[in-house]
Amino acid sequence: MIDIDRLHRDLEVIFGPRRVSLRAGDLETYARDMWPRLLIERRDGIPPAHVPYVVVWPEHVREVVAVVKLARERRIPIIPYGGGSGVCGGVVPLFGGITVDTKRMQALRSVHHEELICDVEAGLNGERFERELARRGYTFGHFPSSIYCSTVGGWLATRAAGQLSTKYGKVEDRVVGLTVVTGRGEIVETDGANRALRGPNWTQLLVGSEGTLGLITSARLRLSPAPQMRVFRGFEVPDVAPGLSAIRRGVQKGLRPAVVRLYDEMDTLMNSFGKHAPDDVAAEQHQAQFAPIPPVETGALPAWPAPPKPDQDPGFVDRLLAFARGKGLRQRGMHAALNNSSIVNKLIGTVAEKVARRGCRMIVGLEGSRIRTEVEAALVFAELEAAGARDQGEEPGWAWLAHRYAISYRMSPVFRDGAFVDTMEVASSWDRLEDMYHAVREAIGRHAVVMAHFSHAYVDGCSIYFTFAGTADDARAATRVYDAIWRDGLEATTRVGGTISHHHGVGLLKAPFMQGEHREAMAIFEAAKHALDPDRIFNPGKMGLRR
Repeated sequence: MIDIDRLHRDLEVIFGPRRVSLRAGDLETYARDMWPRLLIERRDGIPPAHVPYVVVWPEHVREVVAVVKLARERRIPIIPYGGGSGVCGGVVPLFGGITVDTKRMQALRSVHHEELICDVEAGLNGERFERELARRGYTFGHFPSSIYCSTVGGWLATRAAGQLSTKYGKVEDRVVGLTVVTGRGEIVETDGANRALRGPNWTQLLVGSEGTLGLITSARLRLSPAPQMRVFRGFEVPDVAPGLSAIRRGVQKGLRPAVVRLYDEMDTLMNSFGKHAPDDVAAEQHQAQFAPIPPVETGALPAWPAPPKPDQDPGFVDRLLAFARGKGLRQRGMHAALNNSSIVNKLIGTVAEKVARRGCRMIVGLEGSRIRTEVEAALVFAELEAAGARDQGEEPGWAWLAHRYAISYRMSPVFRDGAFVDTMEVASSWDRLEDMYHAVREAIGRHAVVMAHFSHAYVDGCSIYFTFAGTADDARAATRVYDAIWRDGLEATTRVGGTISHHHGVGLLKAPFMQGEHREAMAIFEAAKHALDPDRIFNPGKMGLRR
């Protein structure tokens, strides 16, 4: 039995009274992240099944060491917490414990101009990080949909990817070294900046471990010069297959568009019901913010776009209703549609084939130095046109950029109206990609309305984002449907040789599938856990590890 009062007093010695909380509101807040399964329960008034004993906010690595040593001595779990934007239940305190929120560790300590490297603390908010770099004439190149509410440490813990990953890579491609406090209470520093180093890459062992091996307190990251020019374009391709073929050929020839997104027929049709075209005023703002950037002399970039308002971009369910039922009878229409997901999928799929004869929408964007961007854009566009793509001009590309974060702000109304929405981001090599698309789409479509787009393309493969919406009469029934979607979707993914996550992480949601994907390699993960966290206090119960 944990003596909470004694724990509280001991933590106040380390942090002071203002950075330790036992308040019920805080404990309930830190019991969840943005995992939609938990949001379903919260909407229906179901209290969290697991809450931490206490929440603390360290400001220095020494305080993290102190709390780890205390937790190890008492056999109390520690749950690292960044921005709380995760969607896999990775911060749920399954066994109680101390939730350690890193957001007060938020300094951009230094920028090494000659090496194009920076040192940054793990709790720094992503959007603030990019703004600070922009002021100095650089970019990290990492723009996840959660940029306004996620942290650098969270990106590293989950092997996150930003929307421009085809050019800049995922976060593991941009990290040089880490400072981590292990379950032994030791500070471990990994630094791969010295190319002469040999042996295992300790940085990559810790990246993606989701707080199970230790707590990331700071990182050394690679930077790129701020872009001098941006080019965005919309295309339409006959269907998914030639679009994927064109993307593959382009990246395998060494072309690196920052953004390449191919929407299937369903997603293309749904987006055709949205009002993406900016009005005249917005168009002027877009030109001011995103037009080709003059050579950067002072390091200042154009103004960063403000967080989107919920009404800027119609959400997936809104577009479905606009198509299937009209905008009246919103709630009843949504439930009628989503309760008959198989029929709706077939109906809209048929309409997509017959009405949207223009094919599948594609967004392509490039950025970088002026000359390279101009040349690379011409080569990318020529590759697409050779595959039968039709150039739709600049407006679709700029419109996508202006609304690229809006989807995250559309979730609340969907849950409010009694439904749920989520995304399943899986990935595979190019030779299995179409098989995975059809298999997963069919598996999800048995339970929910589903559409998909392809993004995050690389030389060896690509990711698919499946967006699905469903409903049920109550929270218990809704979670059964939700669990069935994920079970069938991930089983279909592994059946065709795909990976269960491209960048959202594993957490609780995908933990049951880790053994099936990694097999014997899980023994290496368990060995690392034993070496770095012998008392198994760090984020227990996650990522398929033994308790």
